[in-house]
Formats: sequence, C-alpha cells, structure tokens
Amino acid sequence: MDLCNEYQIRALLSRHGFRFSKSMGQNFLIVPEIPRRIAECSKADESCGVLEIGPGIGPLTVELARLAGKVVSVELDQALVPILAETLADAPNAEVVSGDIMKLDLNELVQEHLQGFKPIVCANLPYNITTPVITRLLECGLFSSVTVLIQREVARRICAAPGTADYGAFTLLCQYHADCELLFEVPKECFLPAPKVTSAVVRMELRDMPAVEVSDPELLFQVIRASFAQRRKKLLNGLCSAFSDCVGKEALAQILTSCGFDANVRGEQLGLDEFARLTKALKQHLST
Repeated sequence: MDLCNEYQIRALLSRHGFRFSKSMGQNFLIVPEIPRRIAECSKADESCGVLEIGPGIGPLTVELARLAGKVVSVELDQALVPILAETLADAPNAEVVSGDIMKLDLNELVQEHLQGFKPIVCANLPYNITTPVITRLLECGLFSSVTVLIQREVARRICAAPGTADYGAFTLLCQYHADCELLFEVPKECFLPAPKVTSAVVRMELRDMPAVEVSDPELLFQVIRASFAQRRKKLLNGLCSAFSDCVGKEALAQILTSCGFDANVRGEQLGLDEFARLTKALKQHLST
C-alpha cells in the first residue's frame, strides 16, 4: 500500500470508519518524497531508537523503520491504532504506544522502548501542540536530536537571528539547548486535509552543554521572557515589570549600563551571550 496515495488513503480510512479530528491537528502527507526526505534528514541509522509523535497512518514511520534500529510512535487518537497495525505490519521494528506525549513519562518511555539505542526524535508534529512538545523534548535531556515537520512560522522562530521579526523567547530557548537549522519547506498541498499554512522541516542537534554558561538557568529565562513580554518597549521597562518587587528601576538601569548596554536597548537586539551577561549582573545584585 502506498501510504501517500490520496485515493488509497481515503479507501483505508473509509474501511476503518476514520474521521479527521481538527482538535488533534491531523494532516497526513500525500507526497512520498516528503516522509522519505524527513527520515533521511533525521540521520537515523541502526544505532538509533526513534521517538515519533503523531504517526497518522504511518508514512514517516515506515521510512524511519527502514533506517533506524527501532521506532516507537506515540499516538493519541485511538481510532488510528488499528489502522497503524495494518500499515506497519511489515515493519517489525516499529511499535505504537497509545497516549498523550505531554503526559507520558519520557524517561520511562525511552527506558522501556528504546533501551540500547541512541534516542532521537523525528515526527510530523500535530500543529496544535508544536511549541509545548518541542520545549519538553529539548528540556528533558534524553534525545541527541529532534527533527520535526512543523508550521513554517514556528520553524522560522526557532532558527531566527537577533533583531529579526521572528526572533523571540522561544528562539532563545531552542538555541540555548540545540544547534537549530531550517532544512526545507513543505507546501500545504502536500497534506490531506490541506492545512492553512505552509510547513517546514527543522532539525535541532542537542548540545553537549548549553550554548551559554549561567549559574541560574531559571533566572536567565525569567530575564528572557521579561525582555519579550513588551516587545516594542525598551528592555528596561520589561525588566521593571518582572523584577519590580526586588529591584528598583534605577538599579536595573545601572545593571544594564554595567553590562555595556544602551539604556534604550530592546530585548530582540540581544543574543544569548548578552542575556547571560545580563543575568549574571542581575544575580550578583540580588545576592548583595
């Protein structure tokens, strides 16, 4: 069966009485070159155990199973489980786990299903969970790489440079944990049903160490979130809103000056190194 042939897909789904769920963000690929290319971009080989999220009817799963030692696919929609049992019948190294990726214990999942393999992630992510899932995958520290097909808008945010329109707090979170690269775009016509937006594949290679060294990562991201909470306003104003209970505006202005920043600087102008420097200075002030 061609899992990217629209007519065969419709016949398969009809036979199982399946209906698409908008709430689950289901969009199935109908161009065979795309799942093949995504799987290759993941750099999966026999040493790898791949976590896939939202396999749909399994076109990417099949391609990953051809390359990797093991594939475990987490699927929330129970209606797809019997379909996957049929489409993955010839992929003995592929296993389906029913559940919600945001609720499953990832440590337990990796230990139980991918033990002995190098854990990586490769998925056509449901659009409705893109940002929280990526955040969880990066922060858990379990995977060496994450290769995902997502909305182009989010992919651009992940890979953005300081000073650009797409640059933001999520950019810095991703780049703190990983080396991020936007690989290629996927037009909406490549899906059934067609989404309203263009998609893109991004690969995130997890770093052995975070991009910057800070003694208090939690404070770093407090500073980052504060800096982008009022995007069009000065960085000082954002910091005042977040830290006014413990640091006065004058002291915050002095901290910025001590870091070599102009009083009118905006958060989107700073990179991770600058935010790390600012966090260190703020930490020192809070400790005195």
